[in-house]
Amino acid sequence: MAKINLLPWRDALRTERKRQFTGILGLAAVVGILVSVLVHISFESKIDSQKNRNKYLQSEISQLDKQIEEIRKLEKQKEELLNRMQVVQSLQQSRPLVVRLFDELVRQIPTGVYLSKFERKNKTLKLNGVSESTPRIAAFMRNIEKSQWLTNPDVSGFKAATKGSIPTTVFDMTAREKGFKKKQPAAKKGGKK
Repeated sequence: MAKINLLPWRDALRTERKRQFTGILGLAAVVGILVSVLVHISFESKIDSQKNRNKYLQSEISQLDKQIEEIRKLEKQKEELLNRMQVVQSLQQSRPLVVRLFDELVRQIPTGVYLSKFERKNKTLKLNGVSESTPRIAAFMRNIEKSQWLTNPDVSGFKAATKGSIPTTVFDMTAREKGFKKKQPAAKKGGKK
């Protein structure tokens, strides 16, 4: 039988396979590096894009913060103006009340009673006067109680005096103004069903 040596053929095949394996391994390494570079570039672009969005959002937020601050200043000015308007309106509404108060006092003073001093503080009135008799002071108090503008008359002191040859009584009295509410419109009966 003839001796056939197959070793060089196997060695050649083995070296060819090693060369193919290293080629494939190198190709896989190159492809892996390319994929990792592409992924890195993709992530970097996404990060840059997100940073740009964040910068834009920060600039918009700062503009909105400025606008919010301006709105707060405007609201504060609005509140101040509303307070001023309410003060002016309350002064406008209370202006005729003083005239009505004087008119009401004149109407309630009975004959024989004279006021020498009148002082108004908040809603309290201090009246000093002279009367021809104490029953006239009592009539004055009853008139104040019946008044639509005044209430709670209280005589804090009185003393007898003479004016010439006529006996008189000097008195000190306090009264309060009544508080008035704005009339509410009457509720309609039988509303919608």
